[in-house]
Amino acid sequence: MIRLLLLFFLISILSCGDTSESKKKPVTEEQTENLIGVLDTIWQKEQTPLRLRDSLMQIYGTESKEAEVYQKEYRKNHAVNIVKIKEILNRSGWPELTLIGEQGNLTICNVLQHTDLATREQYLPMMKKAVLDKKLAPRLLVRAEDRIATDKGELQIYGGQMKYYPETKSFNLWPVYDPANIDERRAKIGLEPIAVFLKRRFDFEWNLEEQMERTRAFEANRLASQNQ
Repeated sequence: MIRLLLLFFLISILSCGDTSESKKKPVTEEQTENLIGVLDTIWQKEQTPLRLRDSLMQIYGTESKEAEVYQKEYRKNHAVNIVKIKEILNRSGWPELTLIGEQGNLTICNVLQHTDLATREQYLPMMKKAVLDKKLAPRLLVRAEDRIATDKGELQIYGGQMKYYPETKSFNLWPVYDPANIDERRAKIGLEPIAVFLKRRFDFEWNLEEQMERTRAFEANRLASQNQ
């Protein structure tokens, strides 16, 4: 009788263990394909109207009605895309790099980059953890941090953000903190020199003296505003 009770007890323990393990379901190949497919669609719906908009800006001007058509289409698509990105991140955190690849990361970061400030600040800690966990490239985190700084009216750290200035009707680098040492900061996190980045990404020429003057003027204006 005692032996039968012990045997029943052992079987019960093993059964509980099997049930617990069965709950830990690995991501299936079908789920991976679905996630990649969703992100791929998001990327196309974000980027296609932006490419068309930018092409028309070069022909008709930045504030042309031709370009505005695709700007409106982009806004409409983006409102849907940010909801989908939030669902992905809220469901299981930042996806593994092995599941979505660099393109998947770029899609998530691009959609977050163009949403409201509160949402970007909300997901910044998740991005930082993703970098520590080797799920996300540091350059994408840096871009997000610089964008948040500029939107809050602060100096950017790494020089990733360009802005359109209506008074000159041209793009220029948003003022950066300590421009003379920006390449040192960028190198520490594995980024290329600022001049190389700006030329490659925006076809923009880096001029240290100009940027130092713009930073001084920016800080002076901000201090004057604070003292008013």
